[in-house]
Amino acid sequence: MPFPSRSPVLRAALALGLTAVLTSSTLAAPTAAQADRVPPRLGPAAPGEFKALQDTSGGLGLPERALIQAGAAARQKPGIGVRWRSEGPDNIGGRVTGIAVDPRRADTIYVAAASGGMWKSTDRGRTLTAIWPESYPQAIGAVATSPDGAIYVGTGESNPGGGSITYEGDGIYKSTDGGRTWKNVGLRKSATISFIAIDPANPKRLYVAATGSLFRPGGERGVYVSSNGGRSWTRSLDVPNATTGASGLAIDPANPKRLFATLWDRRREPDLRRYGGVGSGLYRSLDAGASWTRLDNVTAPTPGDDIALRSDPRLGRIGVGIAPSRPDRVYVLTSTYGQFGNHKGFYVSDDGGGSFATAALPPGDVPYWWTGHVWIDPADPERVLIPSASLLESTNGGKSWTSNQGMHVDHHAIAWDPKVPGRVYEGNDGGVYRSDANGRTNTWQMAVNHPFTQFYTLTVSAQDATRIAGGTQDNGSLRTWGGPRWNEFQGGDGEANVIDPADQNIVYSCYQFGFCSRSADGGDTLVPFRGLADEDRYNWLSPVVLQPGATGTVYFGSNRLYRSTNGLDYTPVSPDLTGGPGRDEVYPFGTLTTIAPSATDPQSILVGSDDGRVTATTDGGQSWRVLLKDQPWVTRVAVDPRNARRAFATLSGYRAQGTGGHVLLTTDGGANWRDVTGTLPEAPVNDIVIGPAGILFVATDVGVYAGAPSGRFWLRLGHLPLAPVNDIEFNAVSGRLFAATFGRGIYSTQITSAMQTRLQRGR
Repeated sequence: MPFPSRSPVLRAALALGLTAVLTSSTLAAPTAAQADRVPPRLGPAAPGEFKALQDTSGGLGLPERALIQAGAAARQKPGIGVRWRSEGPDNIGGRVTGIAVDPRRADTIYVAAASGGMWKSTDRGRTLTAIWPESYPQAIGAVATSPDGAIYVGTGESNPGGGSITYEGDGIYKSTDGGRTWKNVGLRKSATISFIAIDPANPKRLYVAATGSLFRPGGERGVYVSSNGGRSWTRSLDVPNATTGASGLAIDPANPKRLFATLWDRRREPDLRRYGGVGSGLYRSLDAGASWTRLDNVTAPTPGDDIALRSDPRLGRIGVGIAPSRPDRVYVLTSTYGQFGNHKGFYVSDDGGGSFATAALPPGDVPYWWTGHVWIDPADPERVLIPSASLLESTNGGKSWTSNQGMHVDHHAIAWDPKVPGRVYEGNDGGVYRSDANGRTNTWQMAVNHPFTQFYTLTVSAQDATRIAGGTQDNGSLRTWGGPRWNEFQGGDGEANVIDPADQNIVYSCYQFGFCSRSADGGDTLVPFRGLADEDRYNWLSPVVLQPGATGTVYFGSNRLYRSTNGLDYTPVSPDLTGGPGRDEVYPFGTLTTIAPSATDPQSILVGSDDGRVTATTDGGQSWRVLLKDQPWVTRVAVDPRNARRAFATLSGYRAQGTGGHVLLTTDGGANWRDVTGTLPEAPVNDIVIGPAGILFVATDVGVYAGAPSGRFWLRLGHLPLAPVNDIEFNAVSGRLFAATFGRGIYSTQITSAMQTRLQRGR
């Protein structure tokens, strides 16, 4: 699909797969100062900023274990025992952060999903089954299997990308029965775990790279060791400062006392993405972790590389790997500090880390990945693979590189099966792949069932409830028609998707920063929106809404409100409806996040913004007035379809009790608002829908709730996995409520008449 005409700089960045906001007229790398704080002029630089500002309640900081604690409290709330049905997609997949091969069972692997829990395959990665309790943290950072059959899982994803949202966990879990049952064995304050390594000579001795929170300093960080299978832990390698954690580990298979570890200094806030610092470095231990020495012994600098492995505020994430067939061969990959974590150096040692020589960085690839891994073919010490947008491969020890093709982009995990020569598994942002040709290019087979897609949005046809579309992280906009299964019809990160209720062949679909299109043939042909101004600010997820009543009128939001009568040509009908970019330390982006035209009064429209404003017009945009301000991020505004003066506003953020609600109601056109959060959990509310008979549905980071029309009484709707629910939609033709989760795909449940009666009565 051709890129729209708006913003040629951003258009070039998206063509490269880069998702950070560029603040100059070129694609030049940012300076050191810019890399720390880059004012987002178009909107949030990535979904990480998009979600961070919501959850941190306007710069107040993300509370420790916020999602986990809110989830535990939510499960104690009164509920209705509904059954949720998975709507898929099973064939698309999502971000995989780890793969481990079962040492005893043939054809069996364990797969860690970034925000979708743990999965098991017993058919060589073809189909996967969930083995992770729904109430556990669904964000997984690492998985490892022990020779004695134990499985260890590290919760909390440690990959803070440029185009992804990551969530924290609560330590290490262990299973001794193939994943049927799990037990937390410690490091609950580690926030994120990036690597687990097990001593090949002693299955009870394991090492963990605890990376720590991306948003808060401190906690359990560094390399931890257990000599009793996880019953107790000792910090083996401490960190030099409160923002540094451990990110990588490697054990010499011939001499398990020789270990390598990498530390990574990083910090992220709504306006800060620092992926490096003086704490980053490579360490070696020769006594099983009893003592460590920092290594900076690069003998020949890469041309233009003045940091190598030495302590430097520009040094980012580091990957390290030992060649199993030649343990004195050690490879190290370094990255820079900035927004993309660019590849900086690749180094080779043939004396077990005593000295390093410089090898070559791959030319021509997009060097923006930061997953910090080095994988070596167990049978060939010269064959090395490293992650980038594509999987990069060298067959001569790093002297030259090629791109290994045949998979989705953005790579995180590789595992060879020692029981089957030539069999290797791979995990990326598109799911799980297997090669039986030792991972040669274009020999990869994708899993047919790996349902842990990360959805931002969904839409359901008003005529056919099986016709579903939605926007996903790094898997584009997906649909259930136009092919035998779910399929992608627009690339990038899928954002707003809308199916016209009067004609299901008319579809609106967007990718990041409000690049939106209209299709009149169900998504087969997409025509970009026209008339949107380059100088406007566009949120990562820019809102698109149709006027109720099948009038053909469409609204779109930047920092201004646009209107179209044909779905293609847009004209602004408002001034800037935000407070502008930047407000004290809070640093909102100054963009619209939600639009709610009235069904009963076409001249009445409410909008919400990321800087906590709700603004309204009652004359079709000729004049506007602020109804609410100084609130947290406004996630959704919904106007009662029977009464234009009655509306709800939902707010994001984790906030202490008494510091503000998550759902506000007005019955007088916005002159007055009252808090109707009631019994909802203390967690971000992402969406609200006014359903049949006026009953309410809300989507939160910890599940879906149904409420009485008054908004004073809420019941949890069954149990969904502890993955944020970003979007919900009630489908009248089927009577089902659909929910889009960030990590477990889409679910639906039947809304019965008995449930409606119970909620109307408020009990």
